[in-house]
Amino acid sequence: MADTPRYHYQPAALKDVRITGGFWAQWQQAIREGSLPAVLAYLKSTGRIDAIQCKWQPGDEPKPHIFWDSDVAKWVEAAAYSLQHHPDPALEAEVDAIVEAYAAAQQPEGYINSYFVPVEPAMRWKNLRDWHELYCAGHLIEAAVAYAQTTGKTKLLAIMRRYADYIDSLFGREEGKMRGYPGHEEIELALVRLADYTGEQRYFDLAKYFVDERGTQPHYYTQEAIARGDDPNNWHWVTVENEVSRVDYSYNQSHAPVREHSDAVGHAVRAMYLYAGVADIAAAYGDNDLKAACERIFDSASQRRMYITGGLGSTASNEGFSEDYHLPNAEAYAETCAAIAFIFYLQRMARFTGERKYVDYLERALYNAMLVGVSLDGTRFFYSSPLVVRRGATGEYSNFHGHRVGWFTCSCCPPNVARLVASLGQYLYQYNPHEIMVNLFAQSEADFELADGHVHLTQHTNYPWEGVMRFTLNLAAPQAFSLRLRIPDWCPAYQLTINGKPVEAANSDGYVRLQREWHDGDSITYELMMQPRRIYAHPAIAENQGRMVLAYGPLQYCLESADNDGALDSRIIQREAWIDPVFQPDLMGGVVTLQGPSLAYQADHGSLPLYQEHPYPTHGKHFTAVPFAYWDNRTEGDMQLWIRESE
Repeated sequence: MADTPRYHYQPAALKDVRITGGFWAQWQQAIREGSLPAVLAYLKSTGRIDAIQCKWQPGDEPKPHIFWDSDVAKWVEAAAYSLQHHPDPALEAEVDAIVEAYAAAQQPEGYINSYFVPVEPAMRWKNLRDWHELYCAGHLIEAAVAYAQTTGKTKLLAIMRRYADYIDSLFGREEGKMRGYPGHEEIELALVRLADYTGEQRYFDLAKYFVDERGTQPHYYTQEAIARGDDPNNWHWVTVENEVSRVDYSYNQSHAPVREHSDAVGHAVRAMYLYAGVADIAAAYGDNDLKAACERIFDSASQRRMYITGGLGSTASNEGFSEDYHLPNAEAYAETCAAIAFIFYLQRMARFTGERKYVDYLERALYNAMLVGVSLDGTRFFYSSPLVVRRGATGEYSNFHGHRVGWFTCSCCPPNVARLVASLGQYLYQYNPHEIMVNLFAQSEADFELADGHVHLTQHTNYPWEGVMRFTLNLAAPQAFSLRLRIPDWCPAYQLTINGKPVEAANSDGYVRLQREWHDGDSITYELMMQPRRIYAHPAIAENQGRMVLAYGPLQYCLESADNDGALDSRIIQREAWIDPVFQPDLMGGVVTLQGPSLAYQADHGSLPLYQEHPYPTHGKHFTAVPFAYWDNRTEGDMQLWIRESE
């Protein structure tokens, strides 16, 4: 047991990191000026804010839903992060009004839920498998901690501590308590955040209980269903073997105790929220078995069940994982929230191990699978992210979402994107008393308290459009410490100078490690070789054989109808064709496009025979590819990520 997590590295706190310009400053502005007001407007217009008061009566519309509190909570958390470096009295007043509503709605014993209090009070805690009481509690706890951290206001924190204490009184292995755990994981990582902030060991212990109890026998969800008079096998997730039905608890990762988990299974968002919390508990308690389970899940997800974008979830039926190498393009689910949850998990594994691979995958998911989930102005969102979009004969898309929209009936993704991007500063750096690791590249300033004193680090860069980073150190007195700069897995070569002089620095476990005595004003220029690349799929992914994905830096590139006429799926880029990166300052706020020659079939397909004994003719055609994250910000049209390739 421990009073605080024993991660090897801590992230630089949000208050100590400020993104000062460039790529991510533009996106944070879009969140601040676009997403926060747009999402709040929908929270109000759809009844989510009013529902907090718990005044719903039968016949009233709209009827609250079991997950509405989580939508509100994520927006509050996003607003809190934005307020850290961009004070906004009007925004803060909106949050305070929500806090007052929750204060008024909290039940005498501490319970909070805008659905169960007015709609089904007799069903509280009766169906943890399907209903989202603990999930909503987790998001509200995270919001409370974030708001206290960034504003110093603790009223919501006090409310949620009462609720957490009530939950602690209900769940556990002690006599008289329920042996349950959440059907939709999230509260595990939230309780660790609460424990970290308050110093209360019992919140660590409750989170550990939820992890330890999950998937044990007799199975709680089976017992719970019987207790409420339901057939446990009468559920969406049932498998049939030898004409015998068997409930499949892999959907919510309760098919086995967590320490036995080997494969990424089930609902992708639930899975990654769970394993983020598991990593927290493994660190807090020094539990190597839990750490090993987290490592196995990473191998399963990243090596056999992840889209090239870092997206997770190959089927819509369970919003999650299927089998190894089943990664269809048009039917890809790749939920935006799954990418975000994956990022949470990967950051924790990077802090736990210091291994570069977790940051490489984090960067991949961040710049591609997550960022495609929001429009440039921050007001429209993808729920899922297919890797190809084609117009059908009727002009409608054949897959789940072909165009970003402002809101969804289940609108978990919009506020989730907002809270991640608004808090991005805490993902750039991690450190311990003797070492600073630069994990992500963004124009920023950061402050660190190391063993021998304070360090102020400034990073200037135009990343990801360029690969040059310039760092300046400001110190009150000379200090000896290690500065480690990540060498991305896509980077074939790099150059380094310190105070203008070239330095030879070897690759040390995926980082350039600079161990020396540093002085005030020392400067480091770090240049990554960035050039267009081609990425190929594993042979078991049959759909992508004979195709490749273009990439530049951390960004993956697609063809879009706005730049390329004709059928995108029939475009062919020859293997030896030269591809140029071209910065276009007037395109979508300024982006690097990839351009070059391609082959295309004749546009008039109707004049061709259905089959013939020699290849159909092609002709040369220029192509322009844009970052996958930026598609669908102009006119609606087709999109193709995996592009045909020929000799």
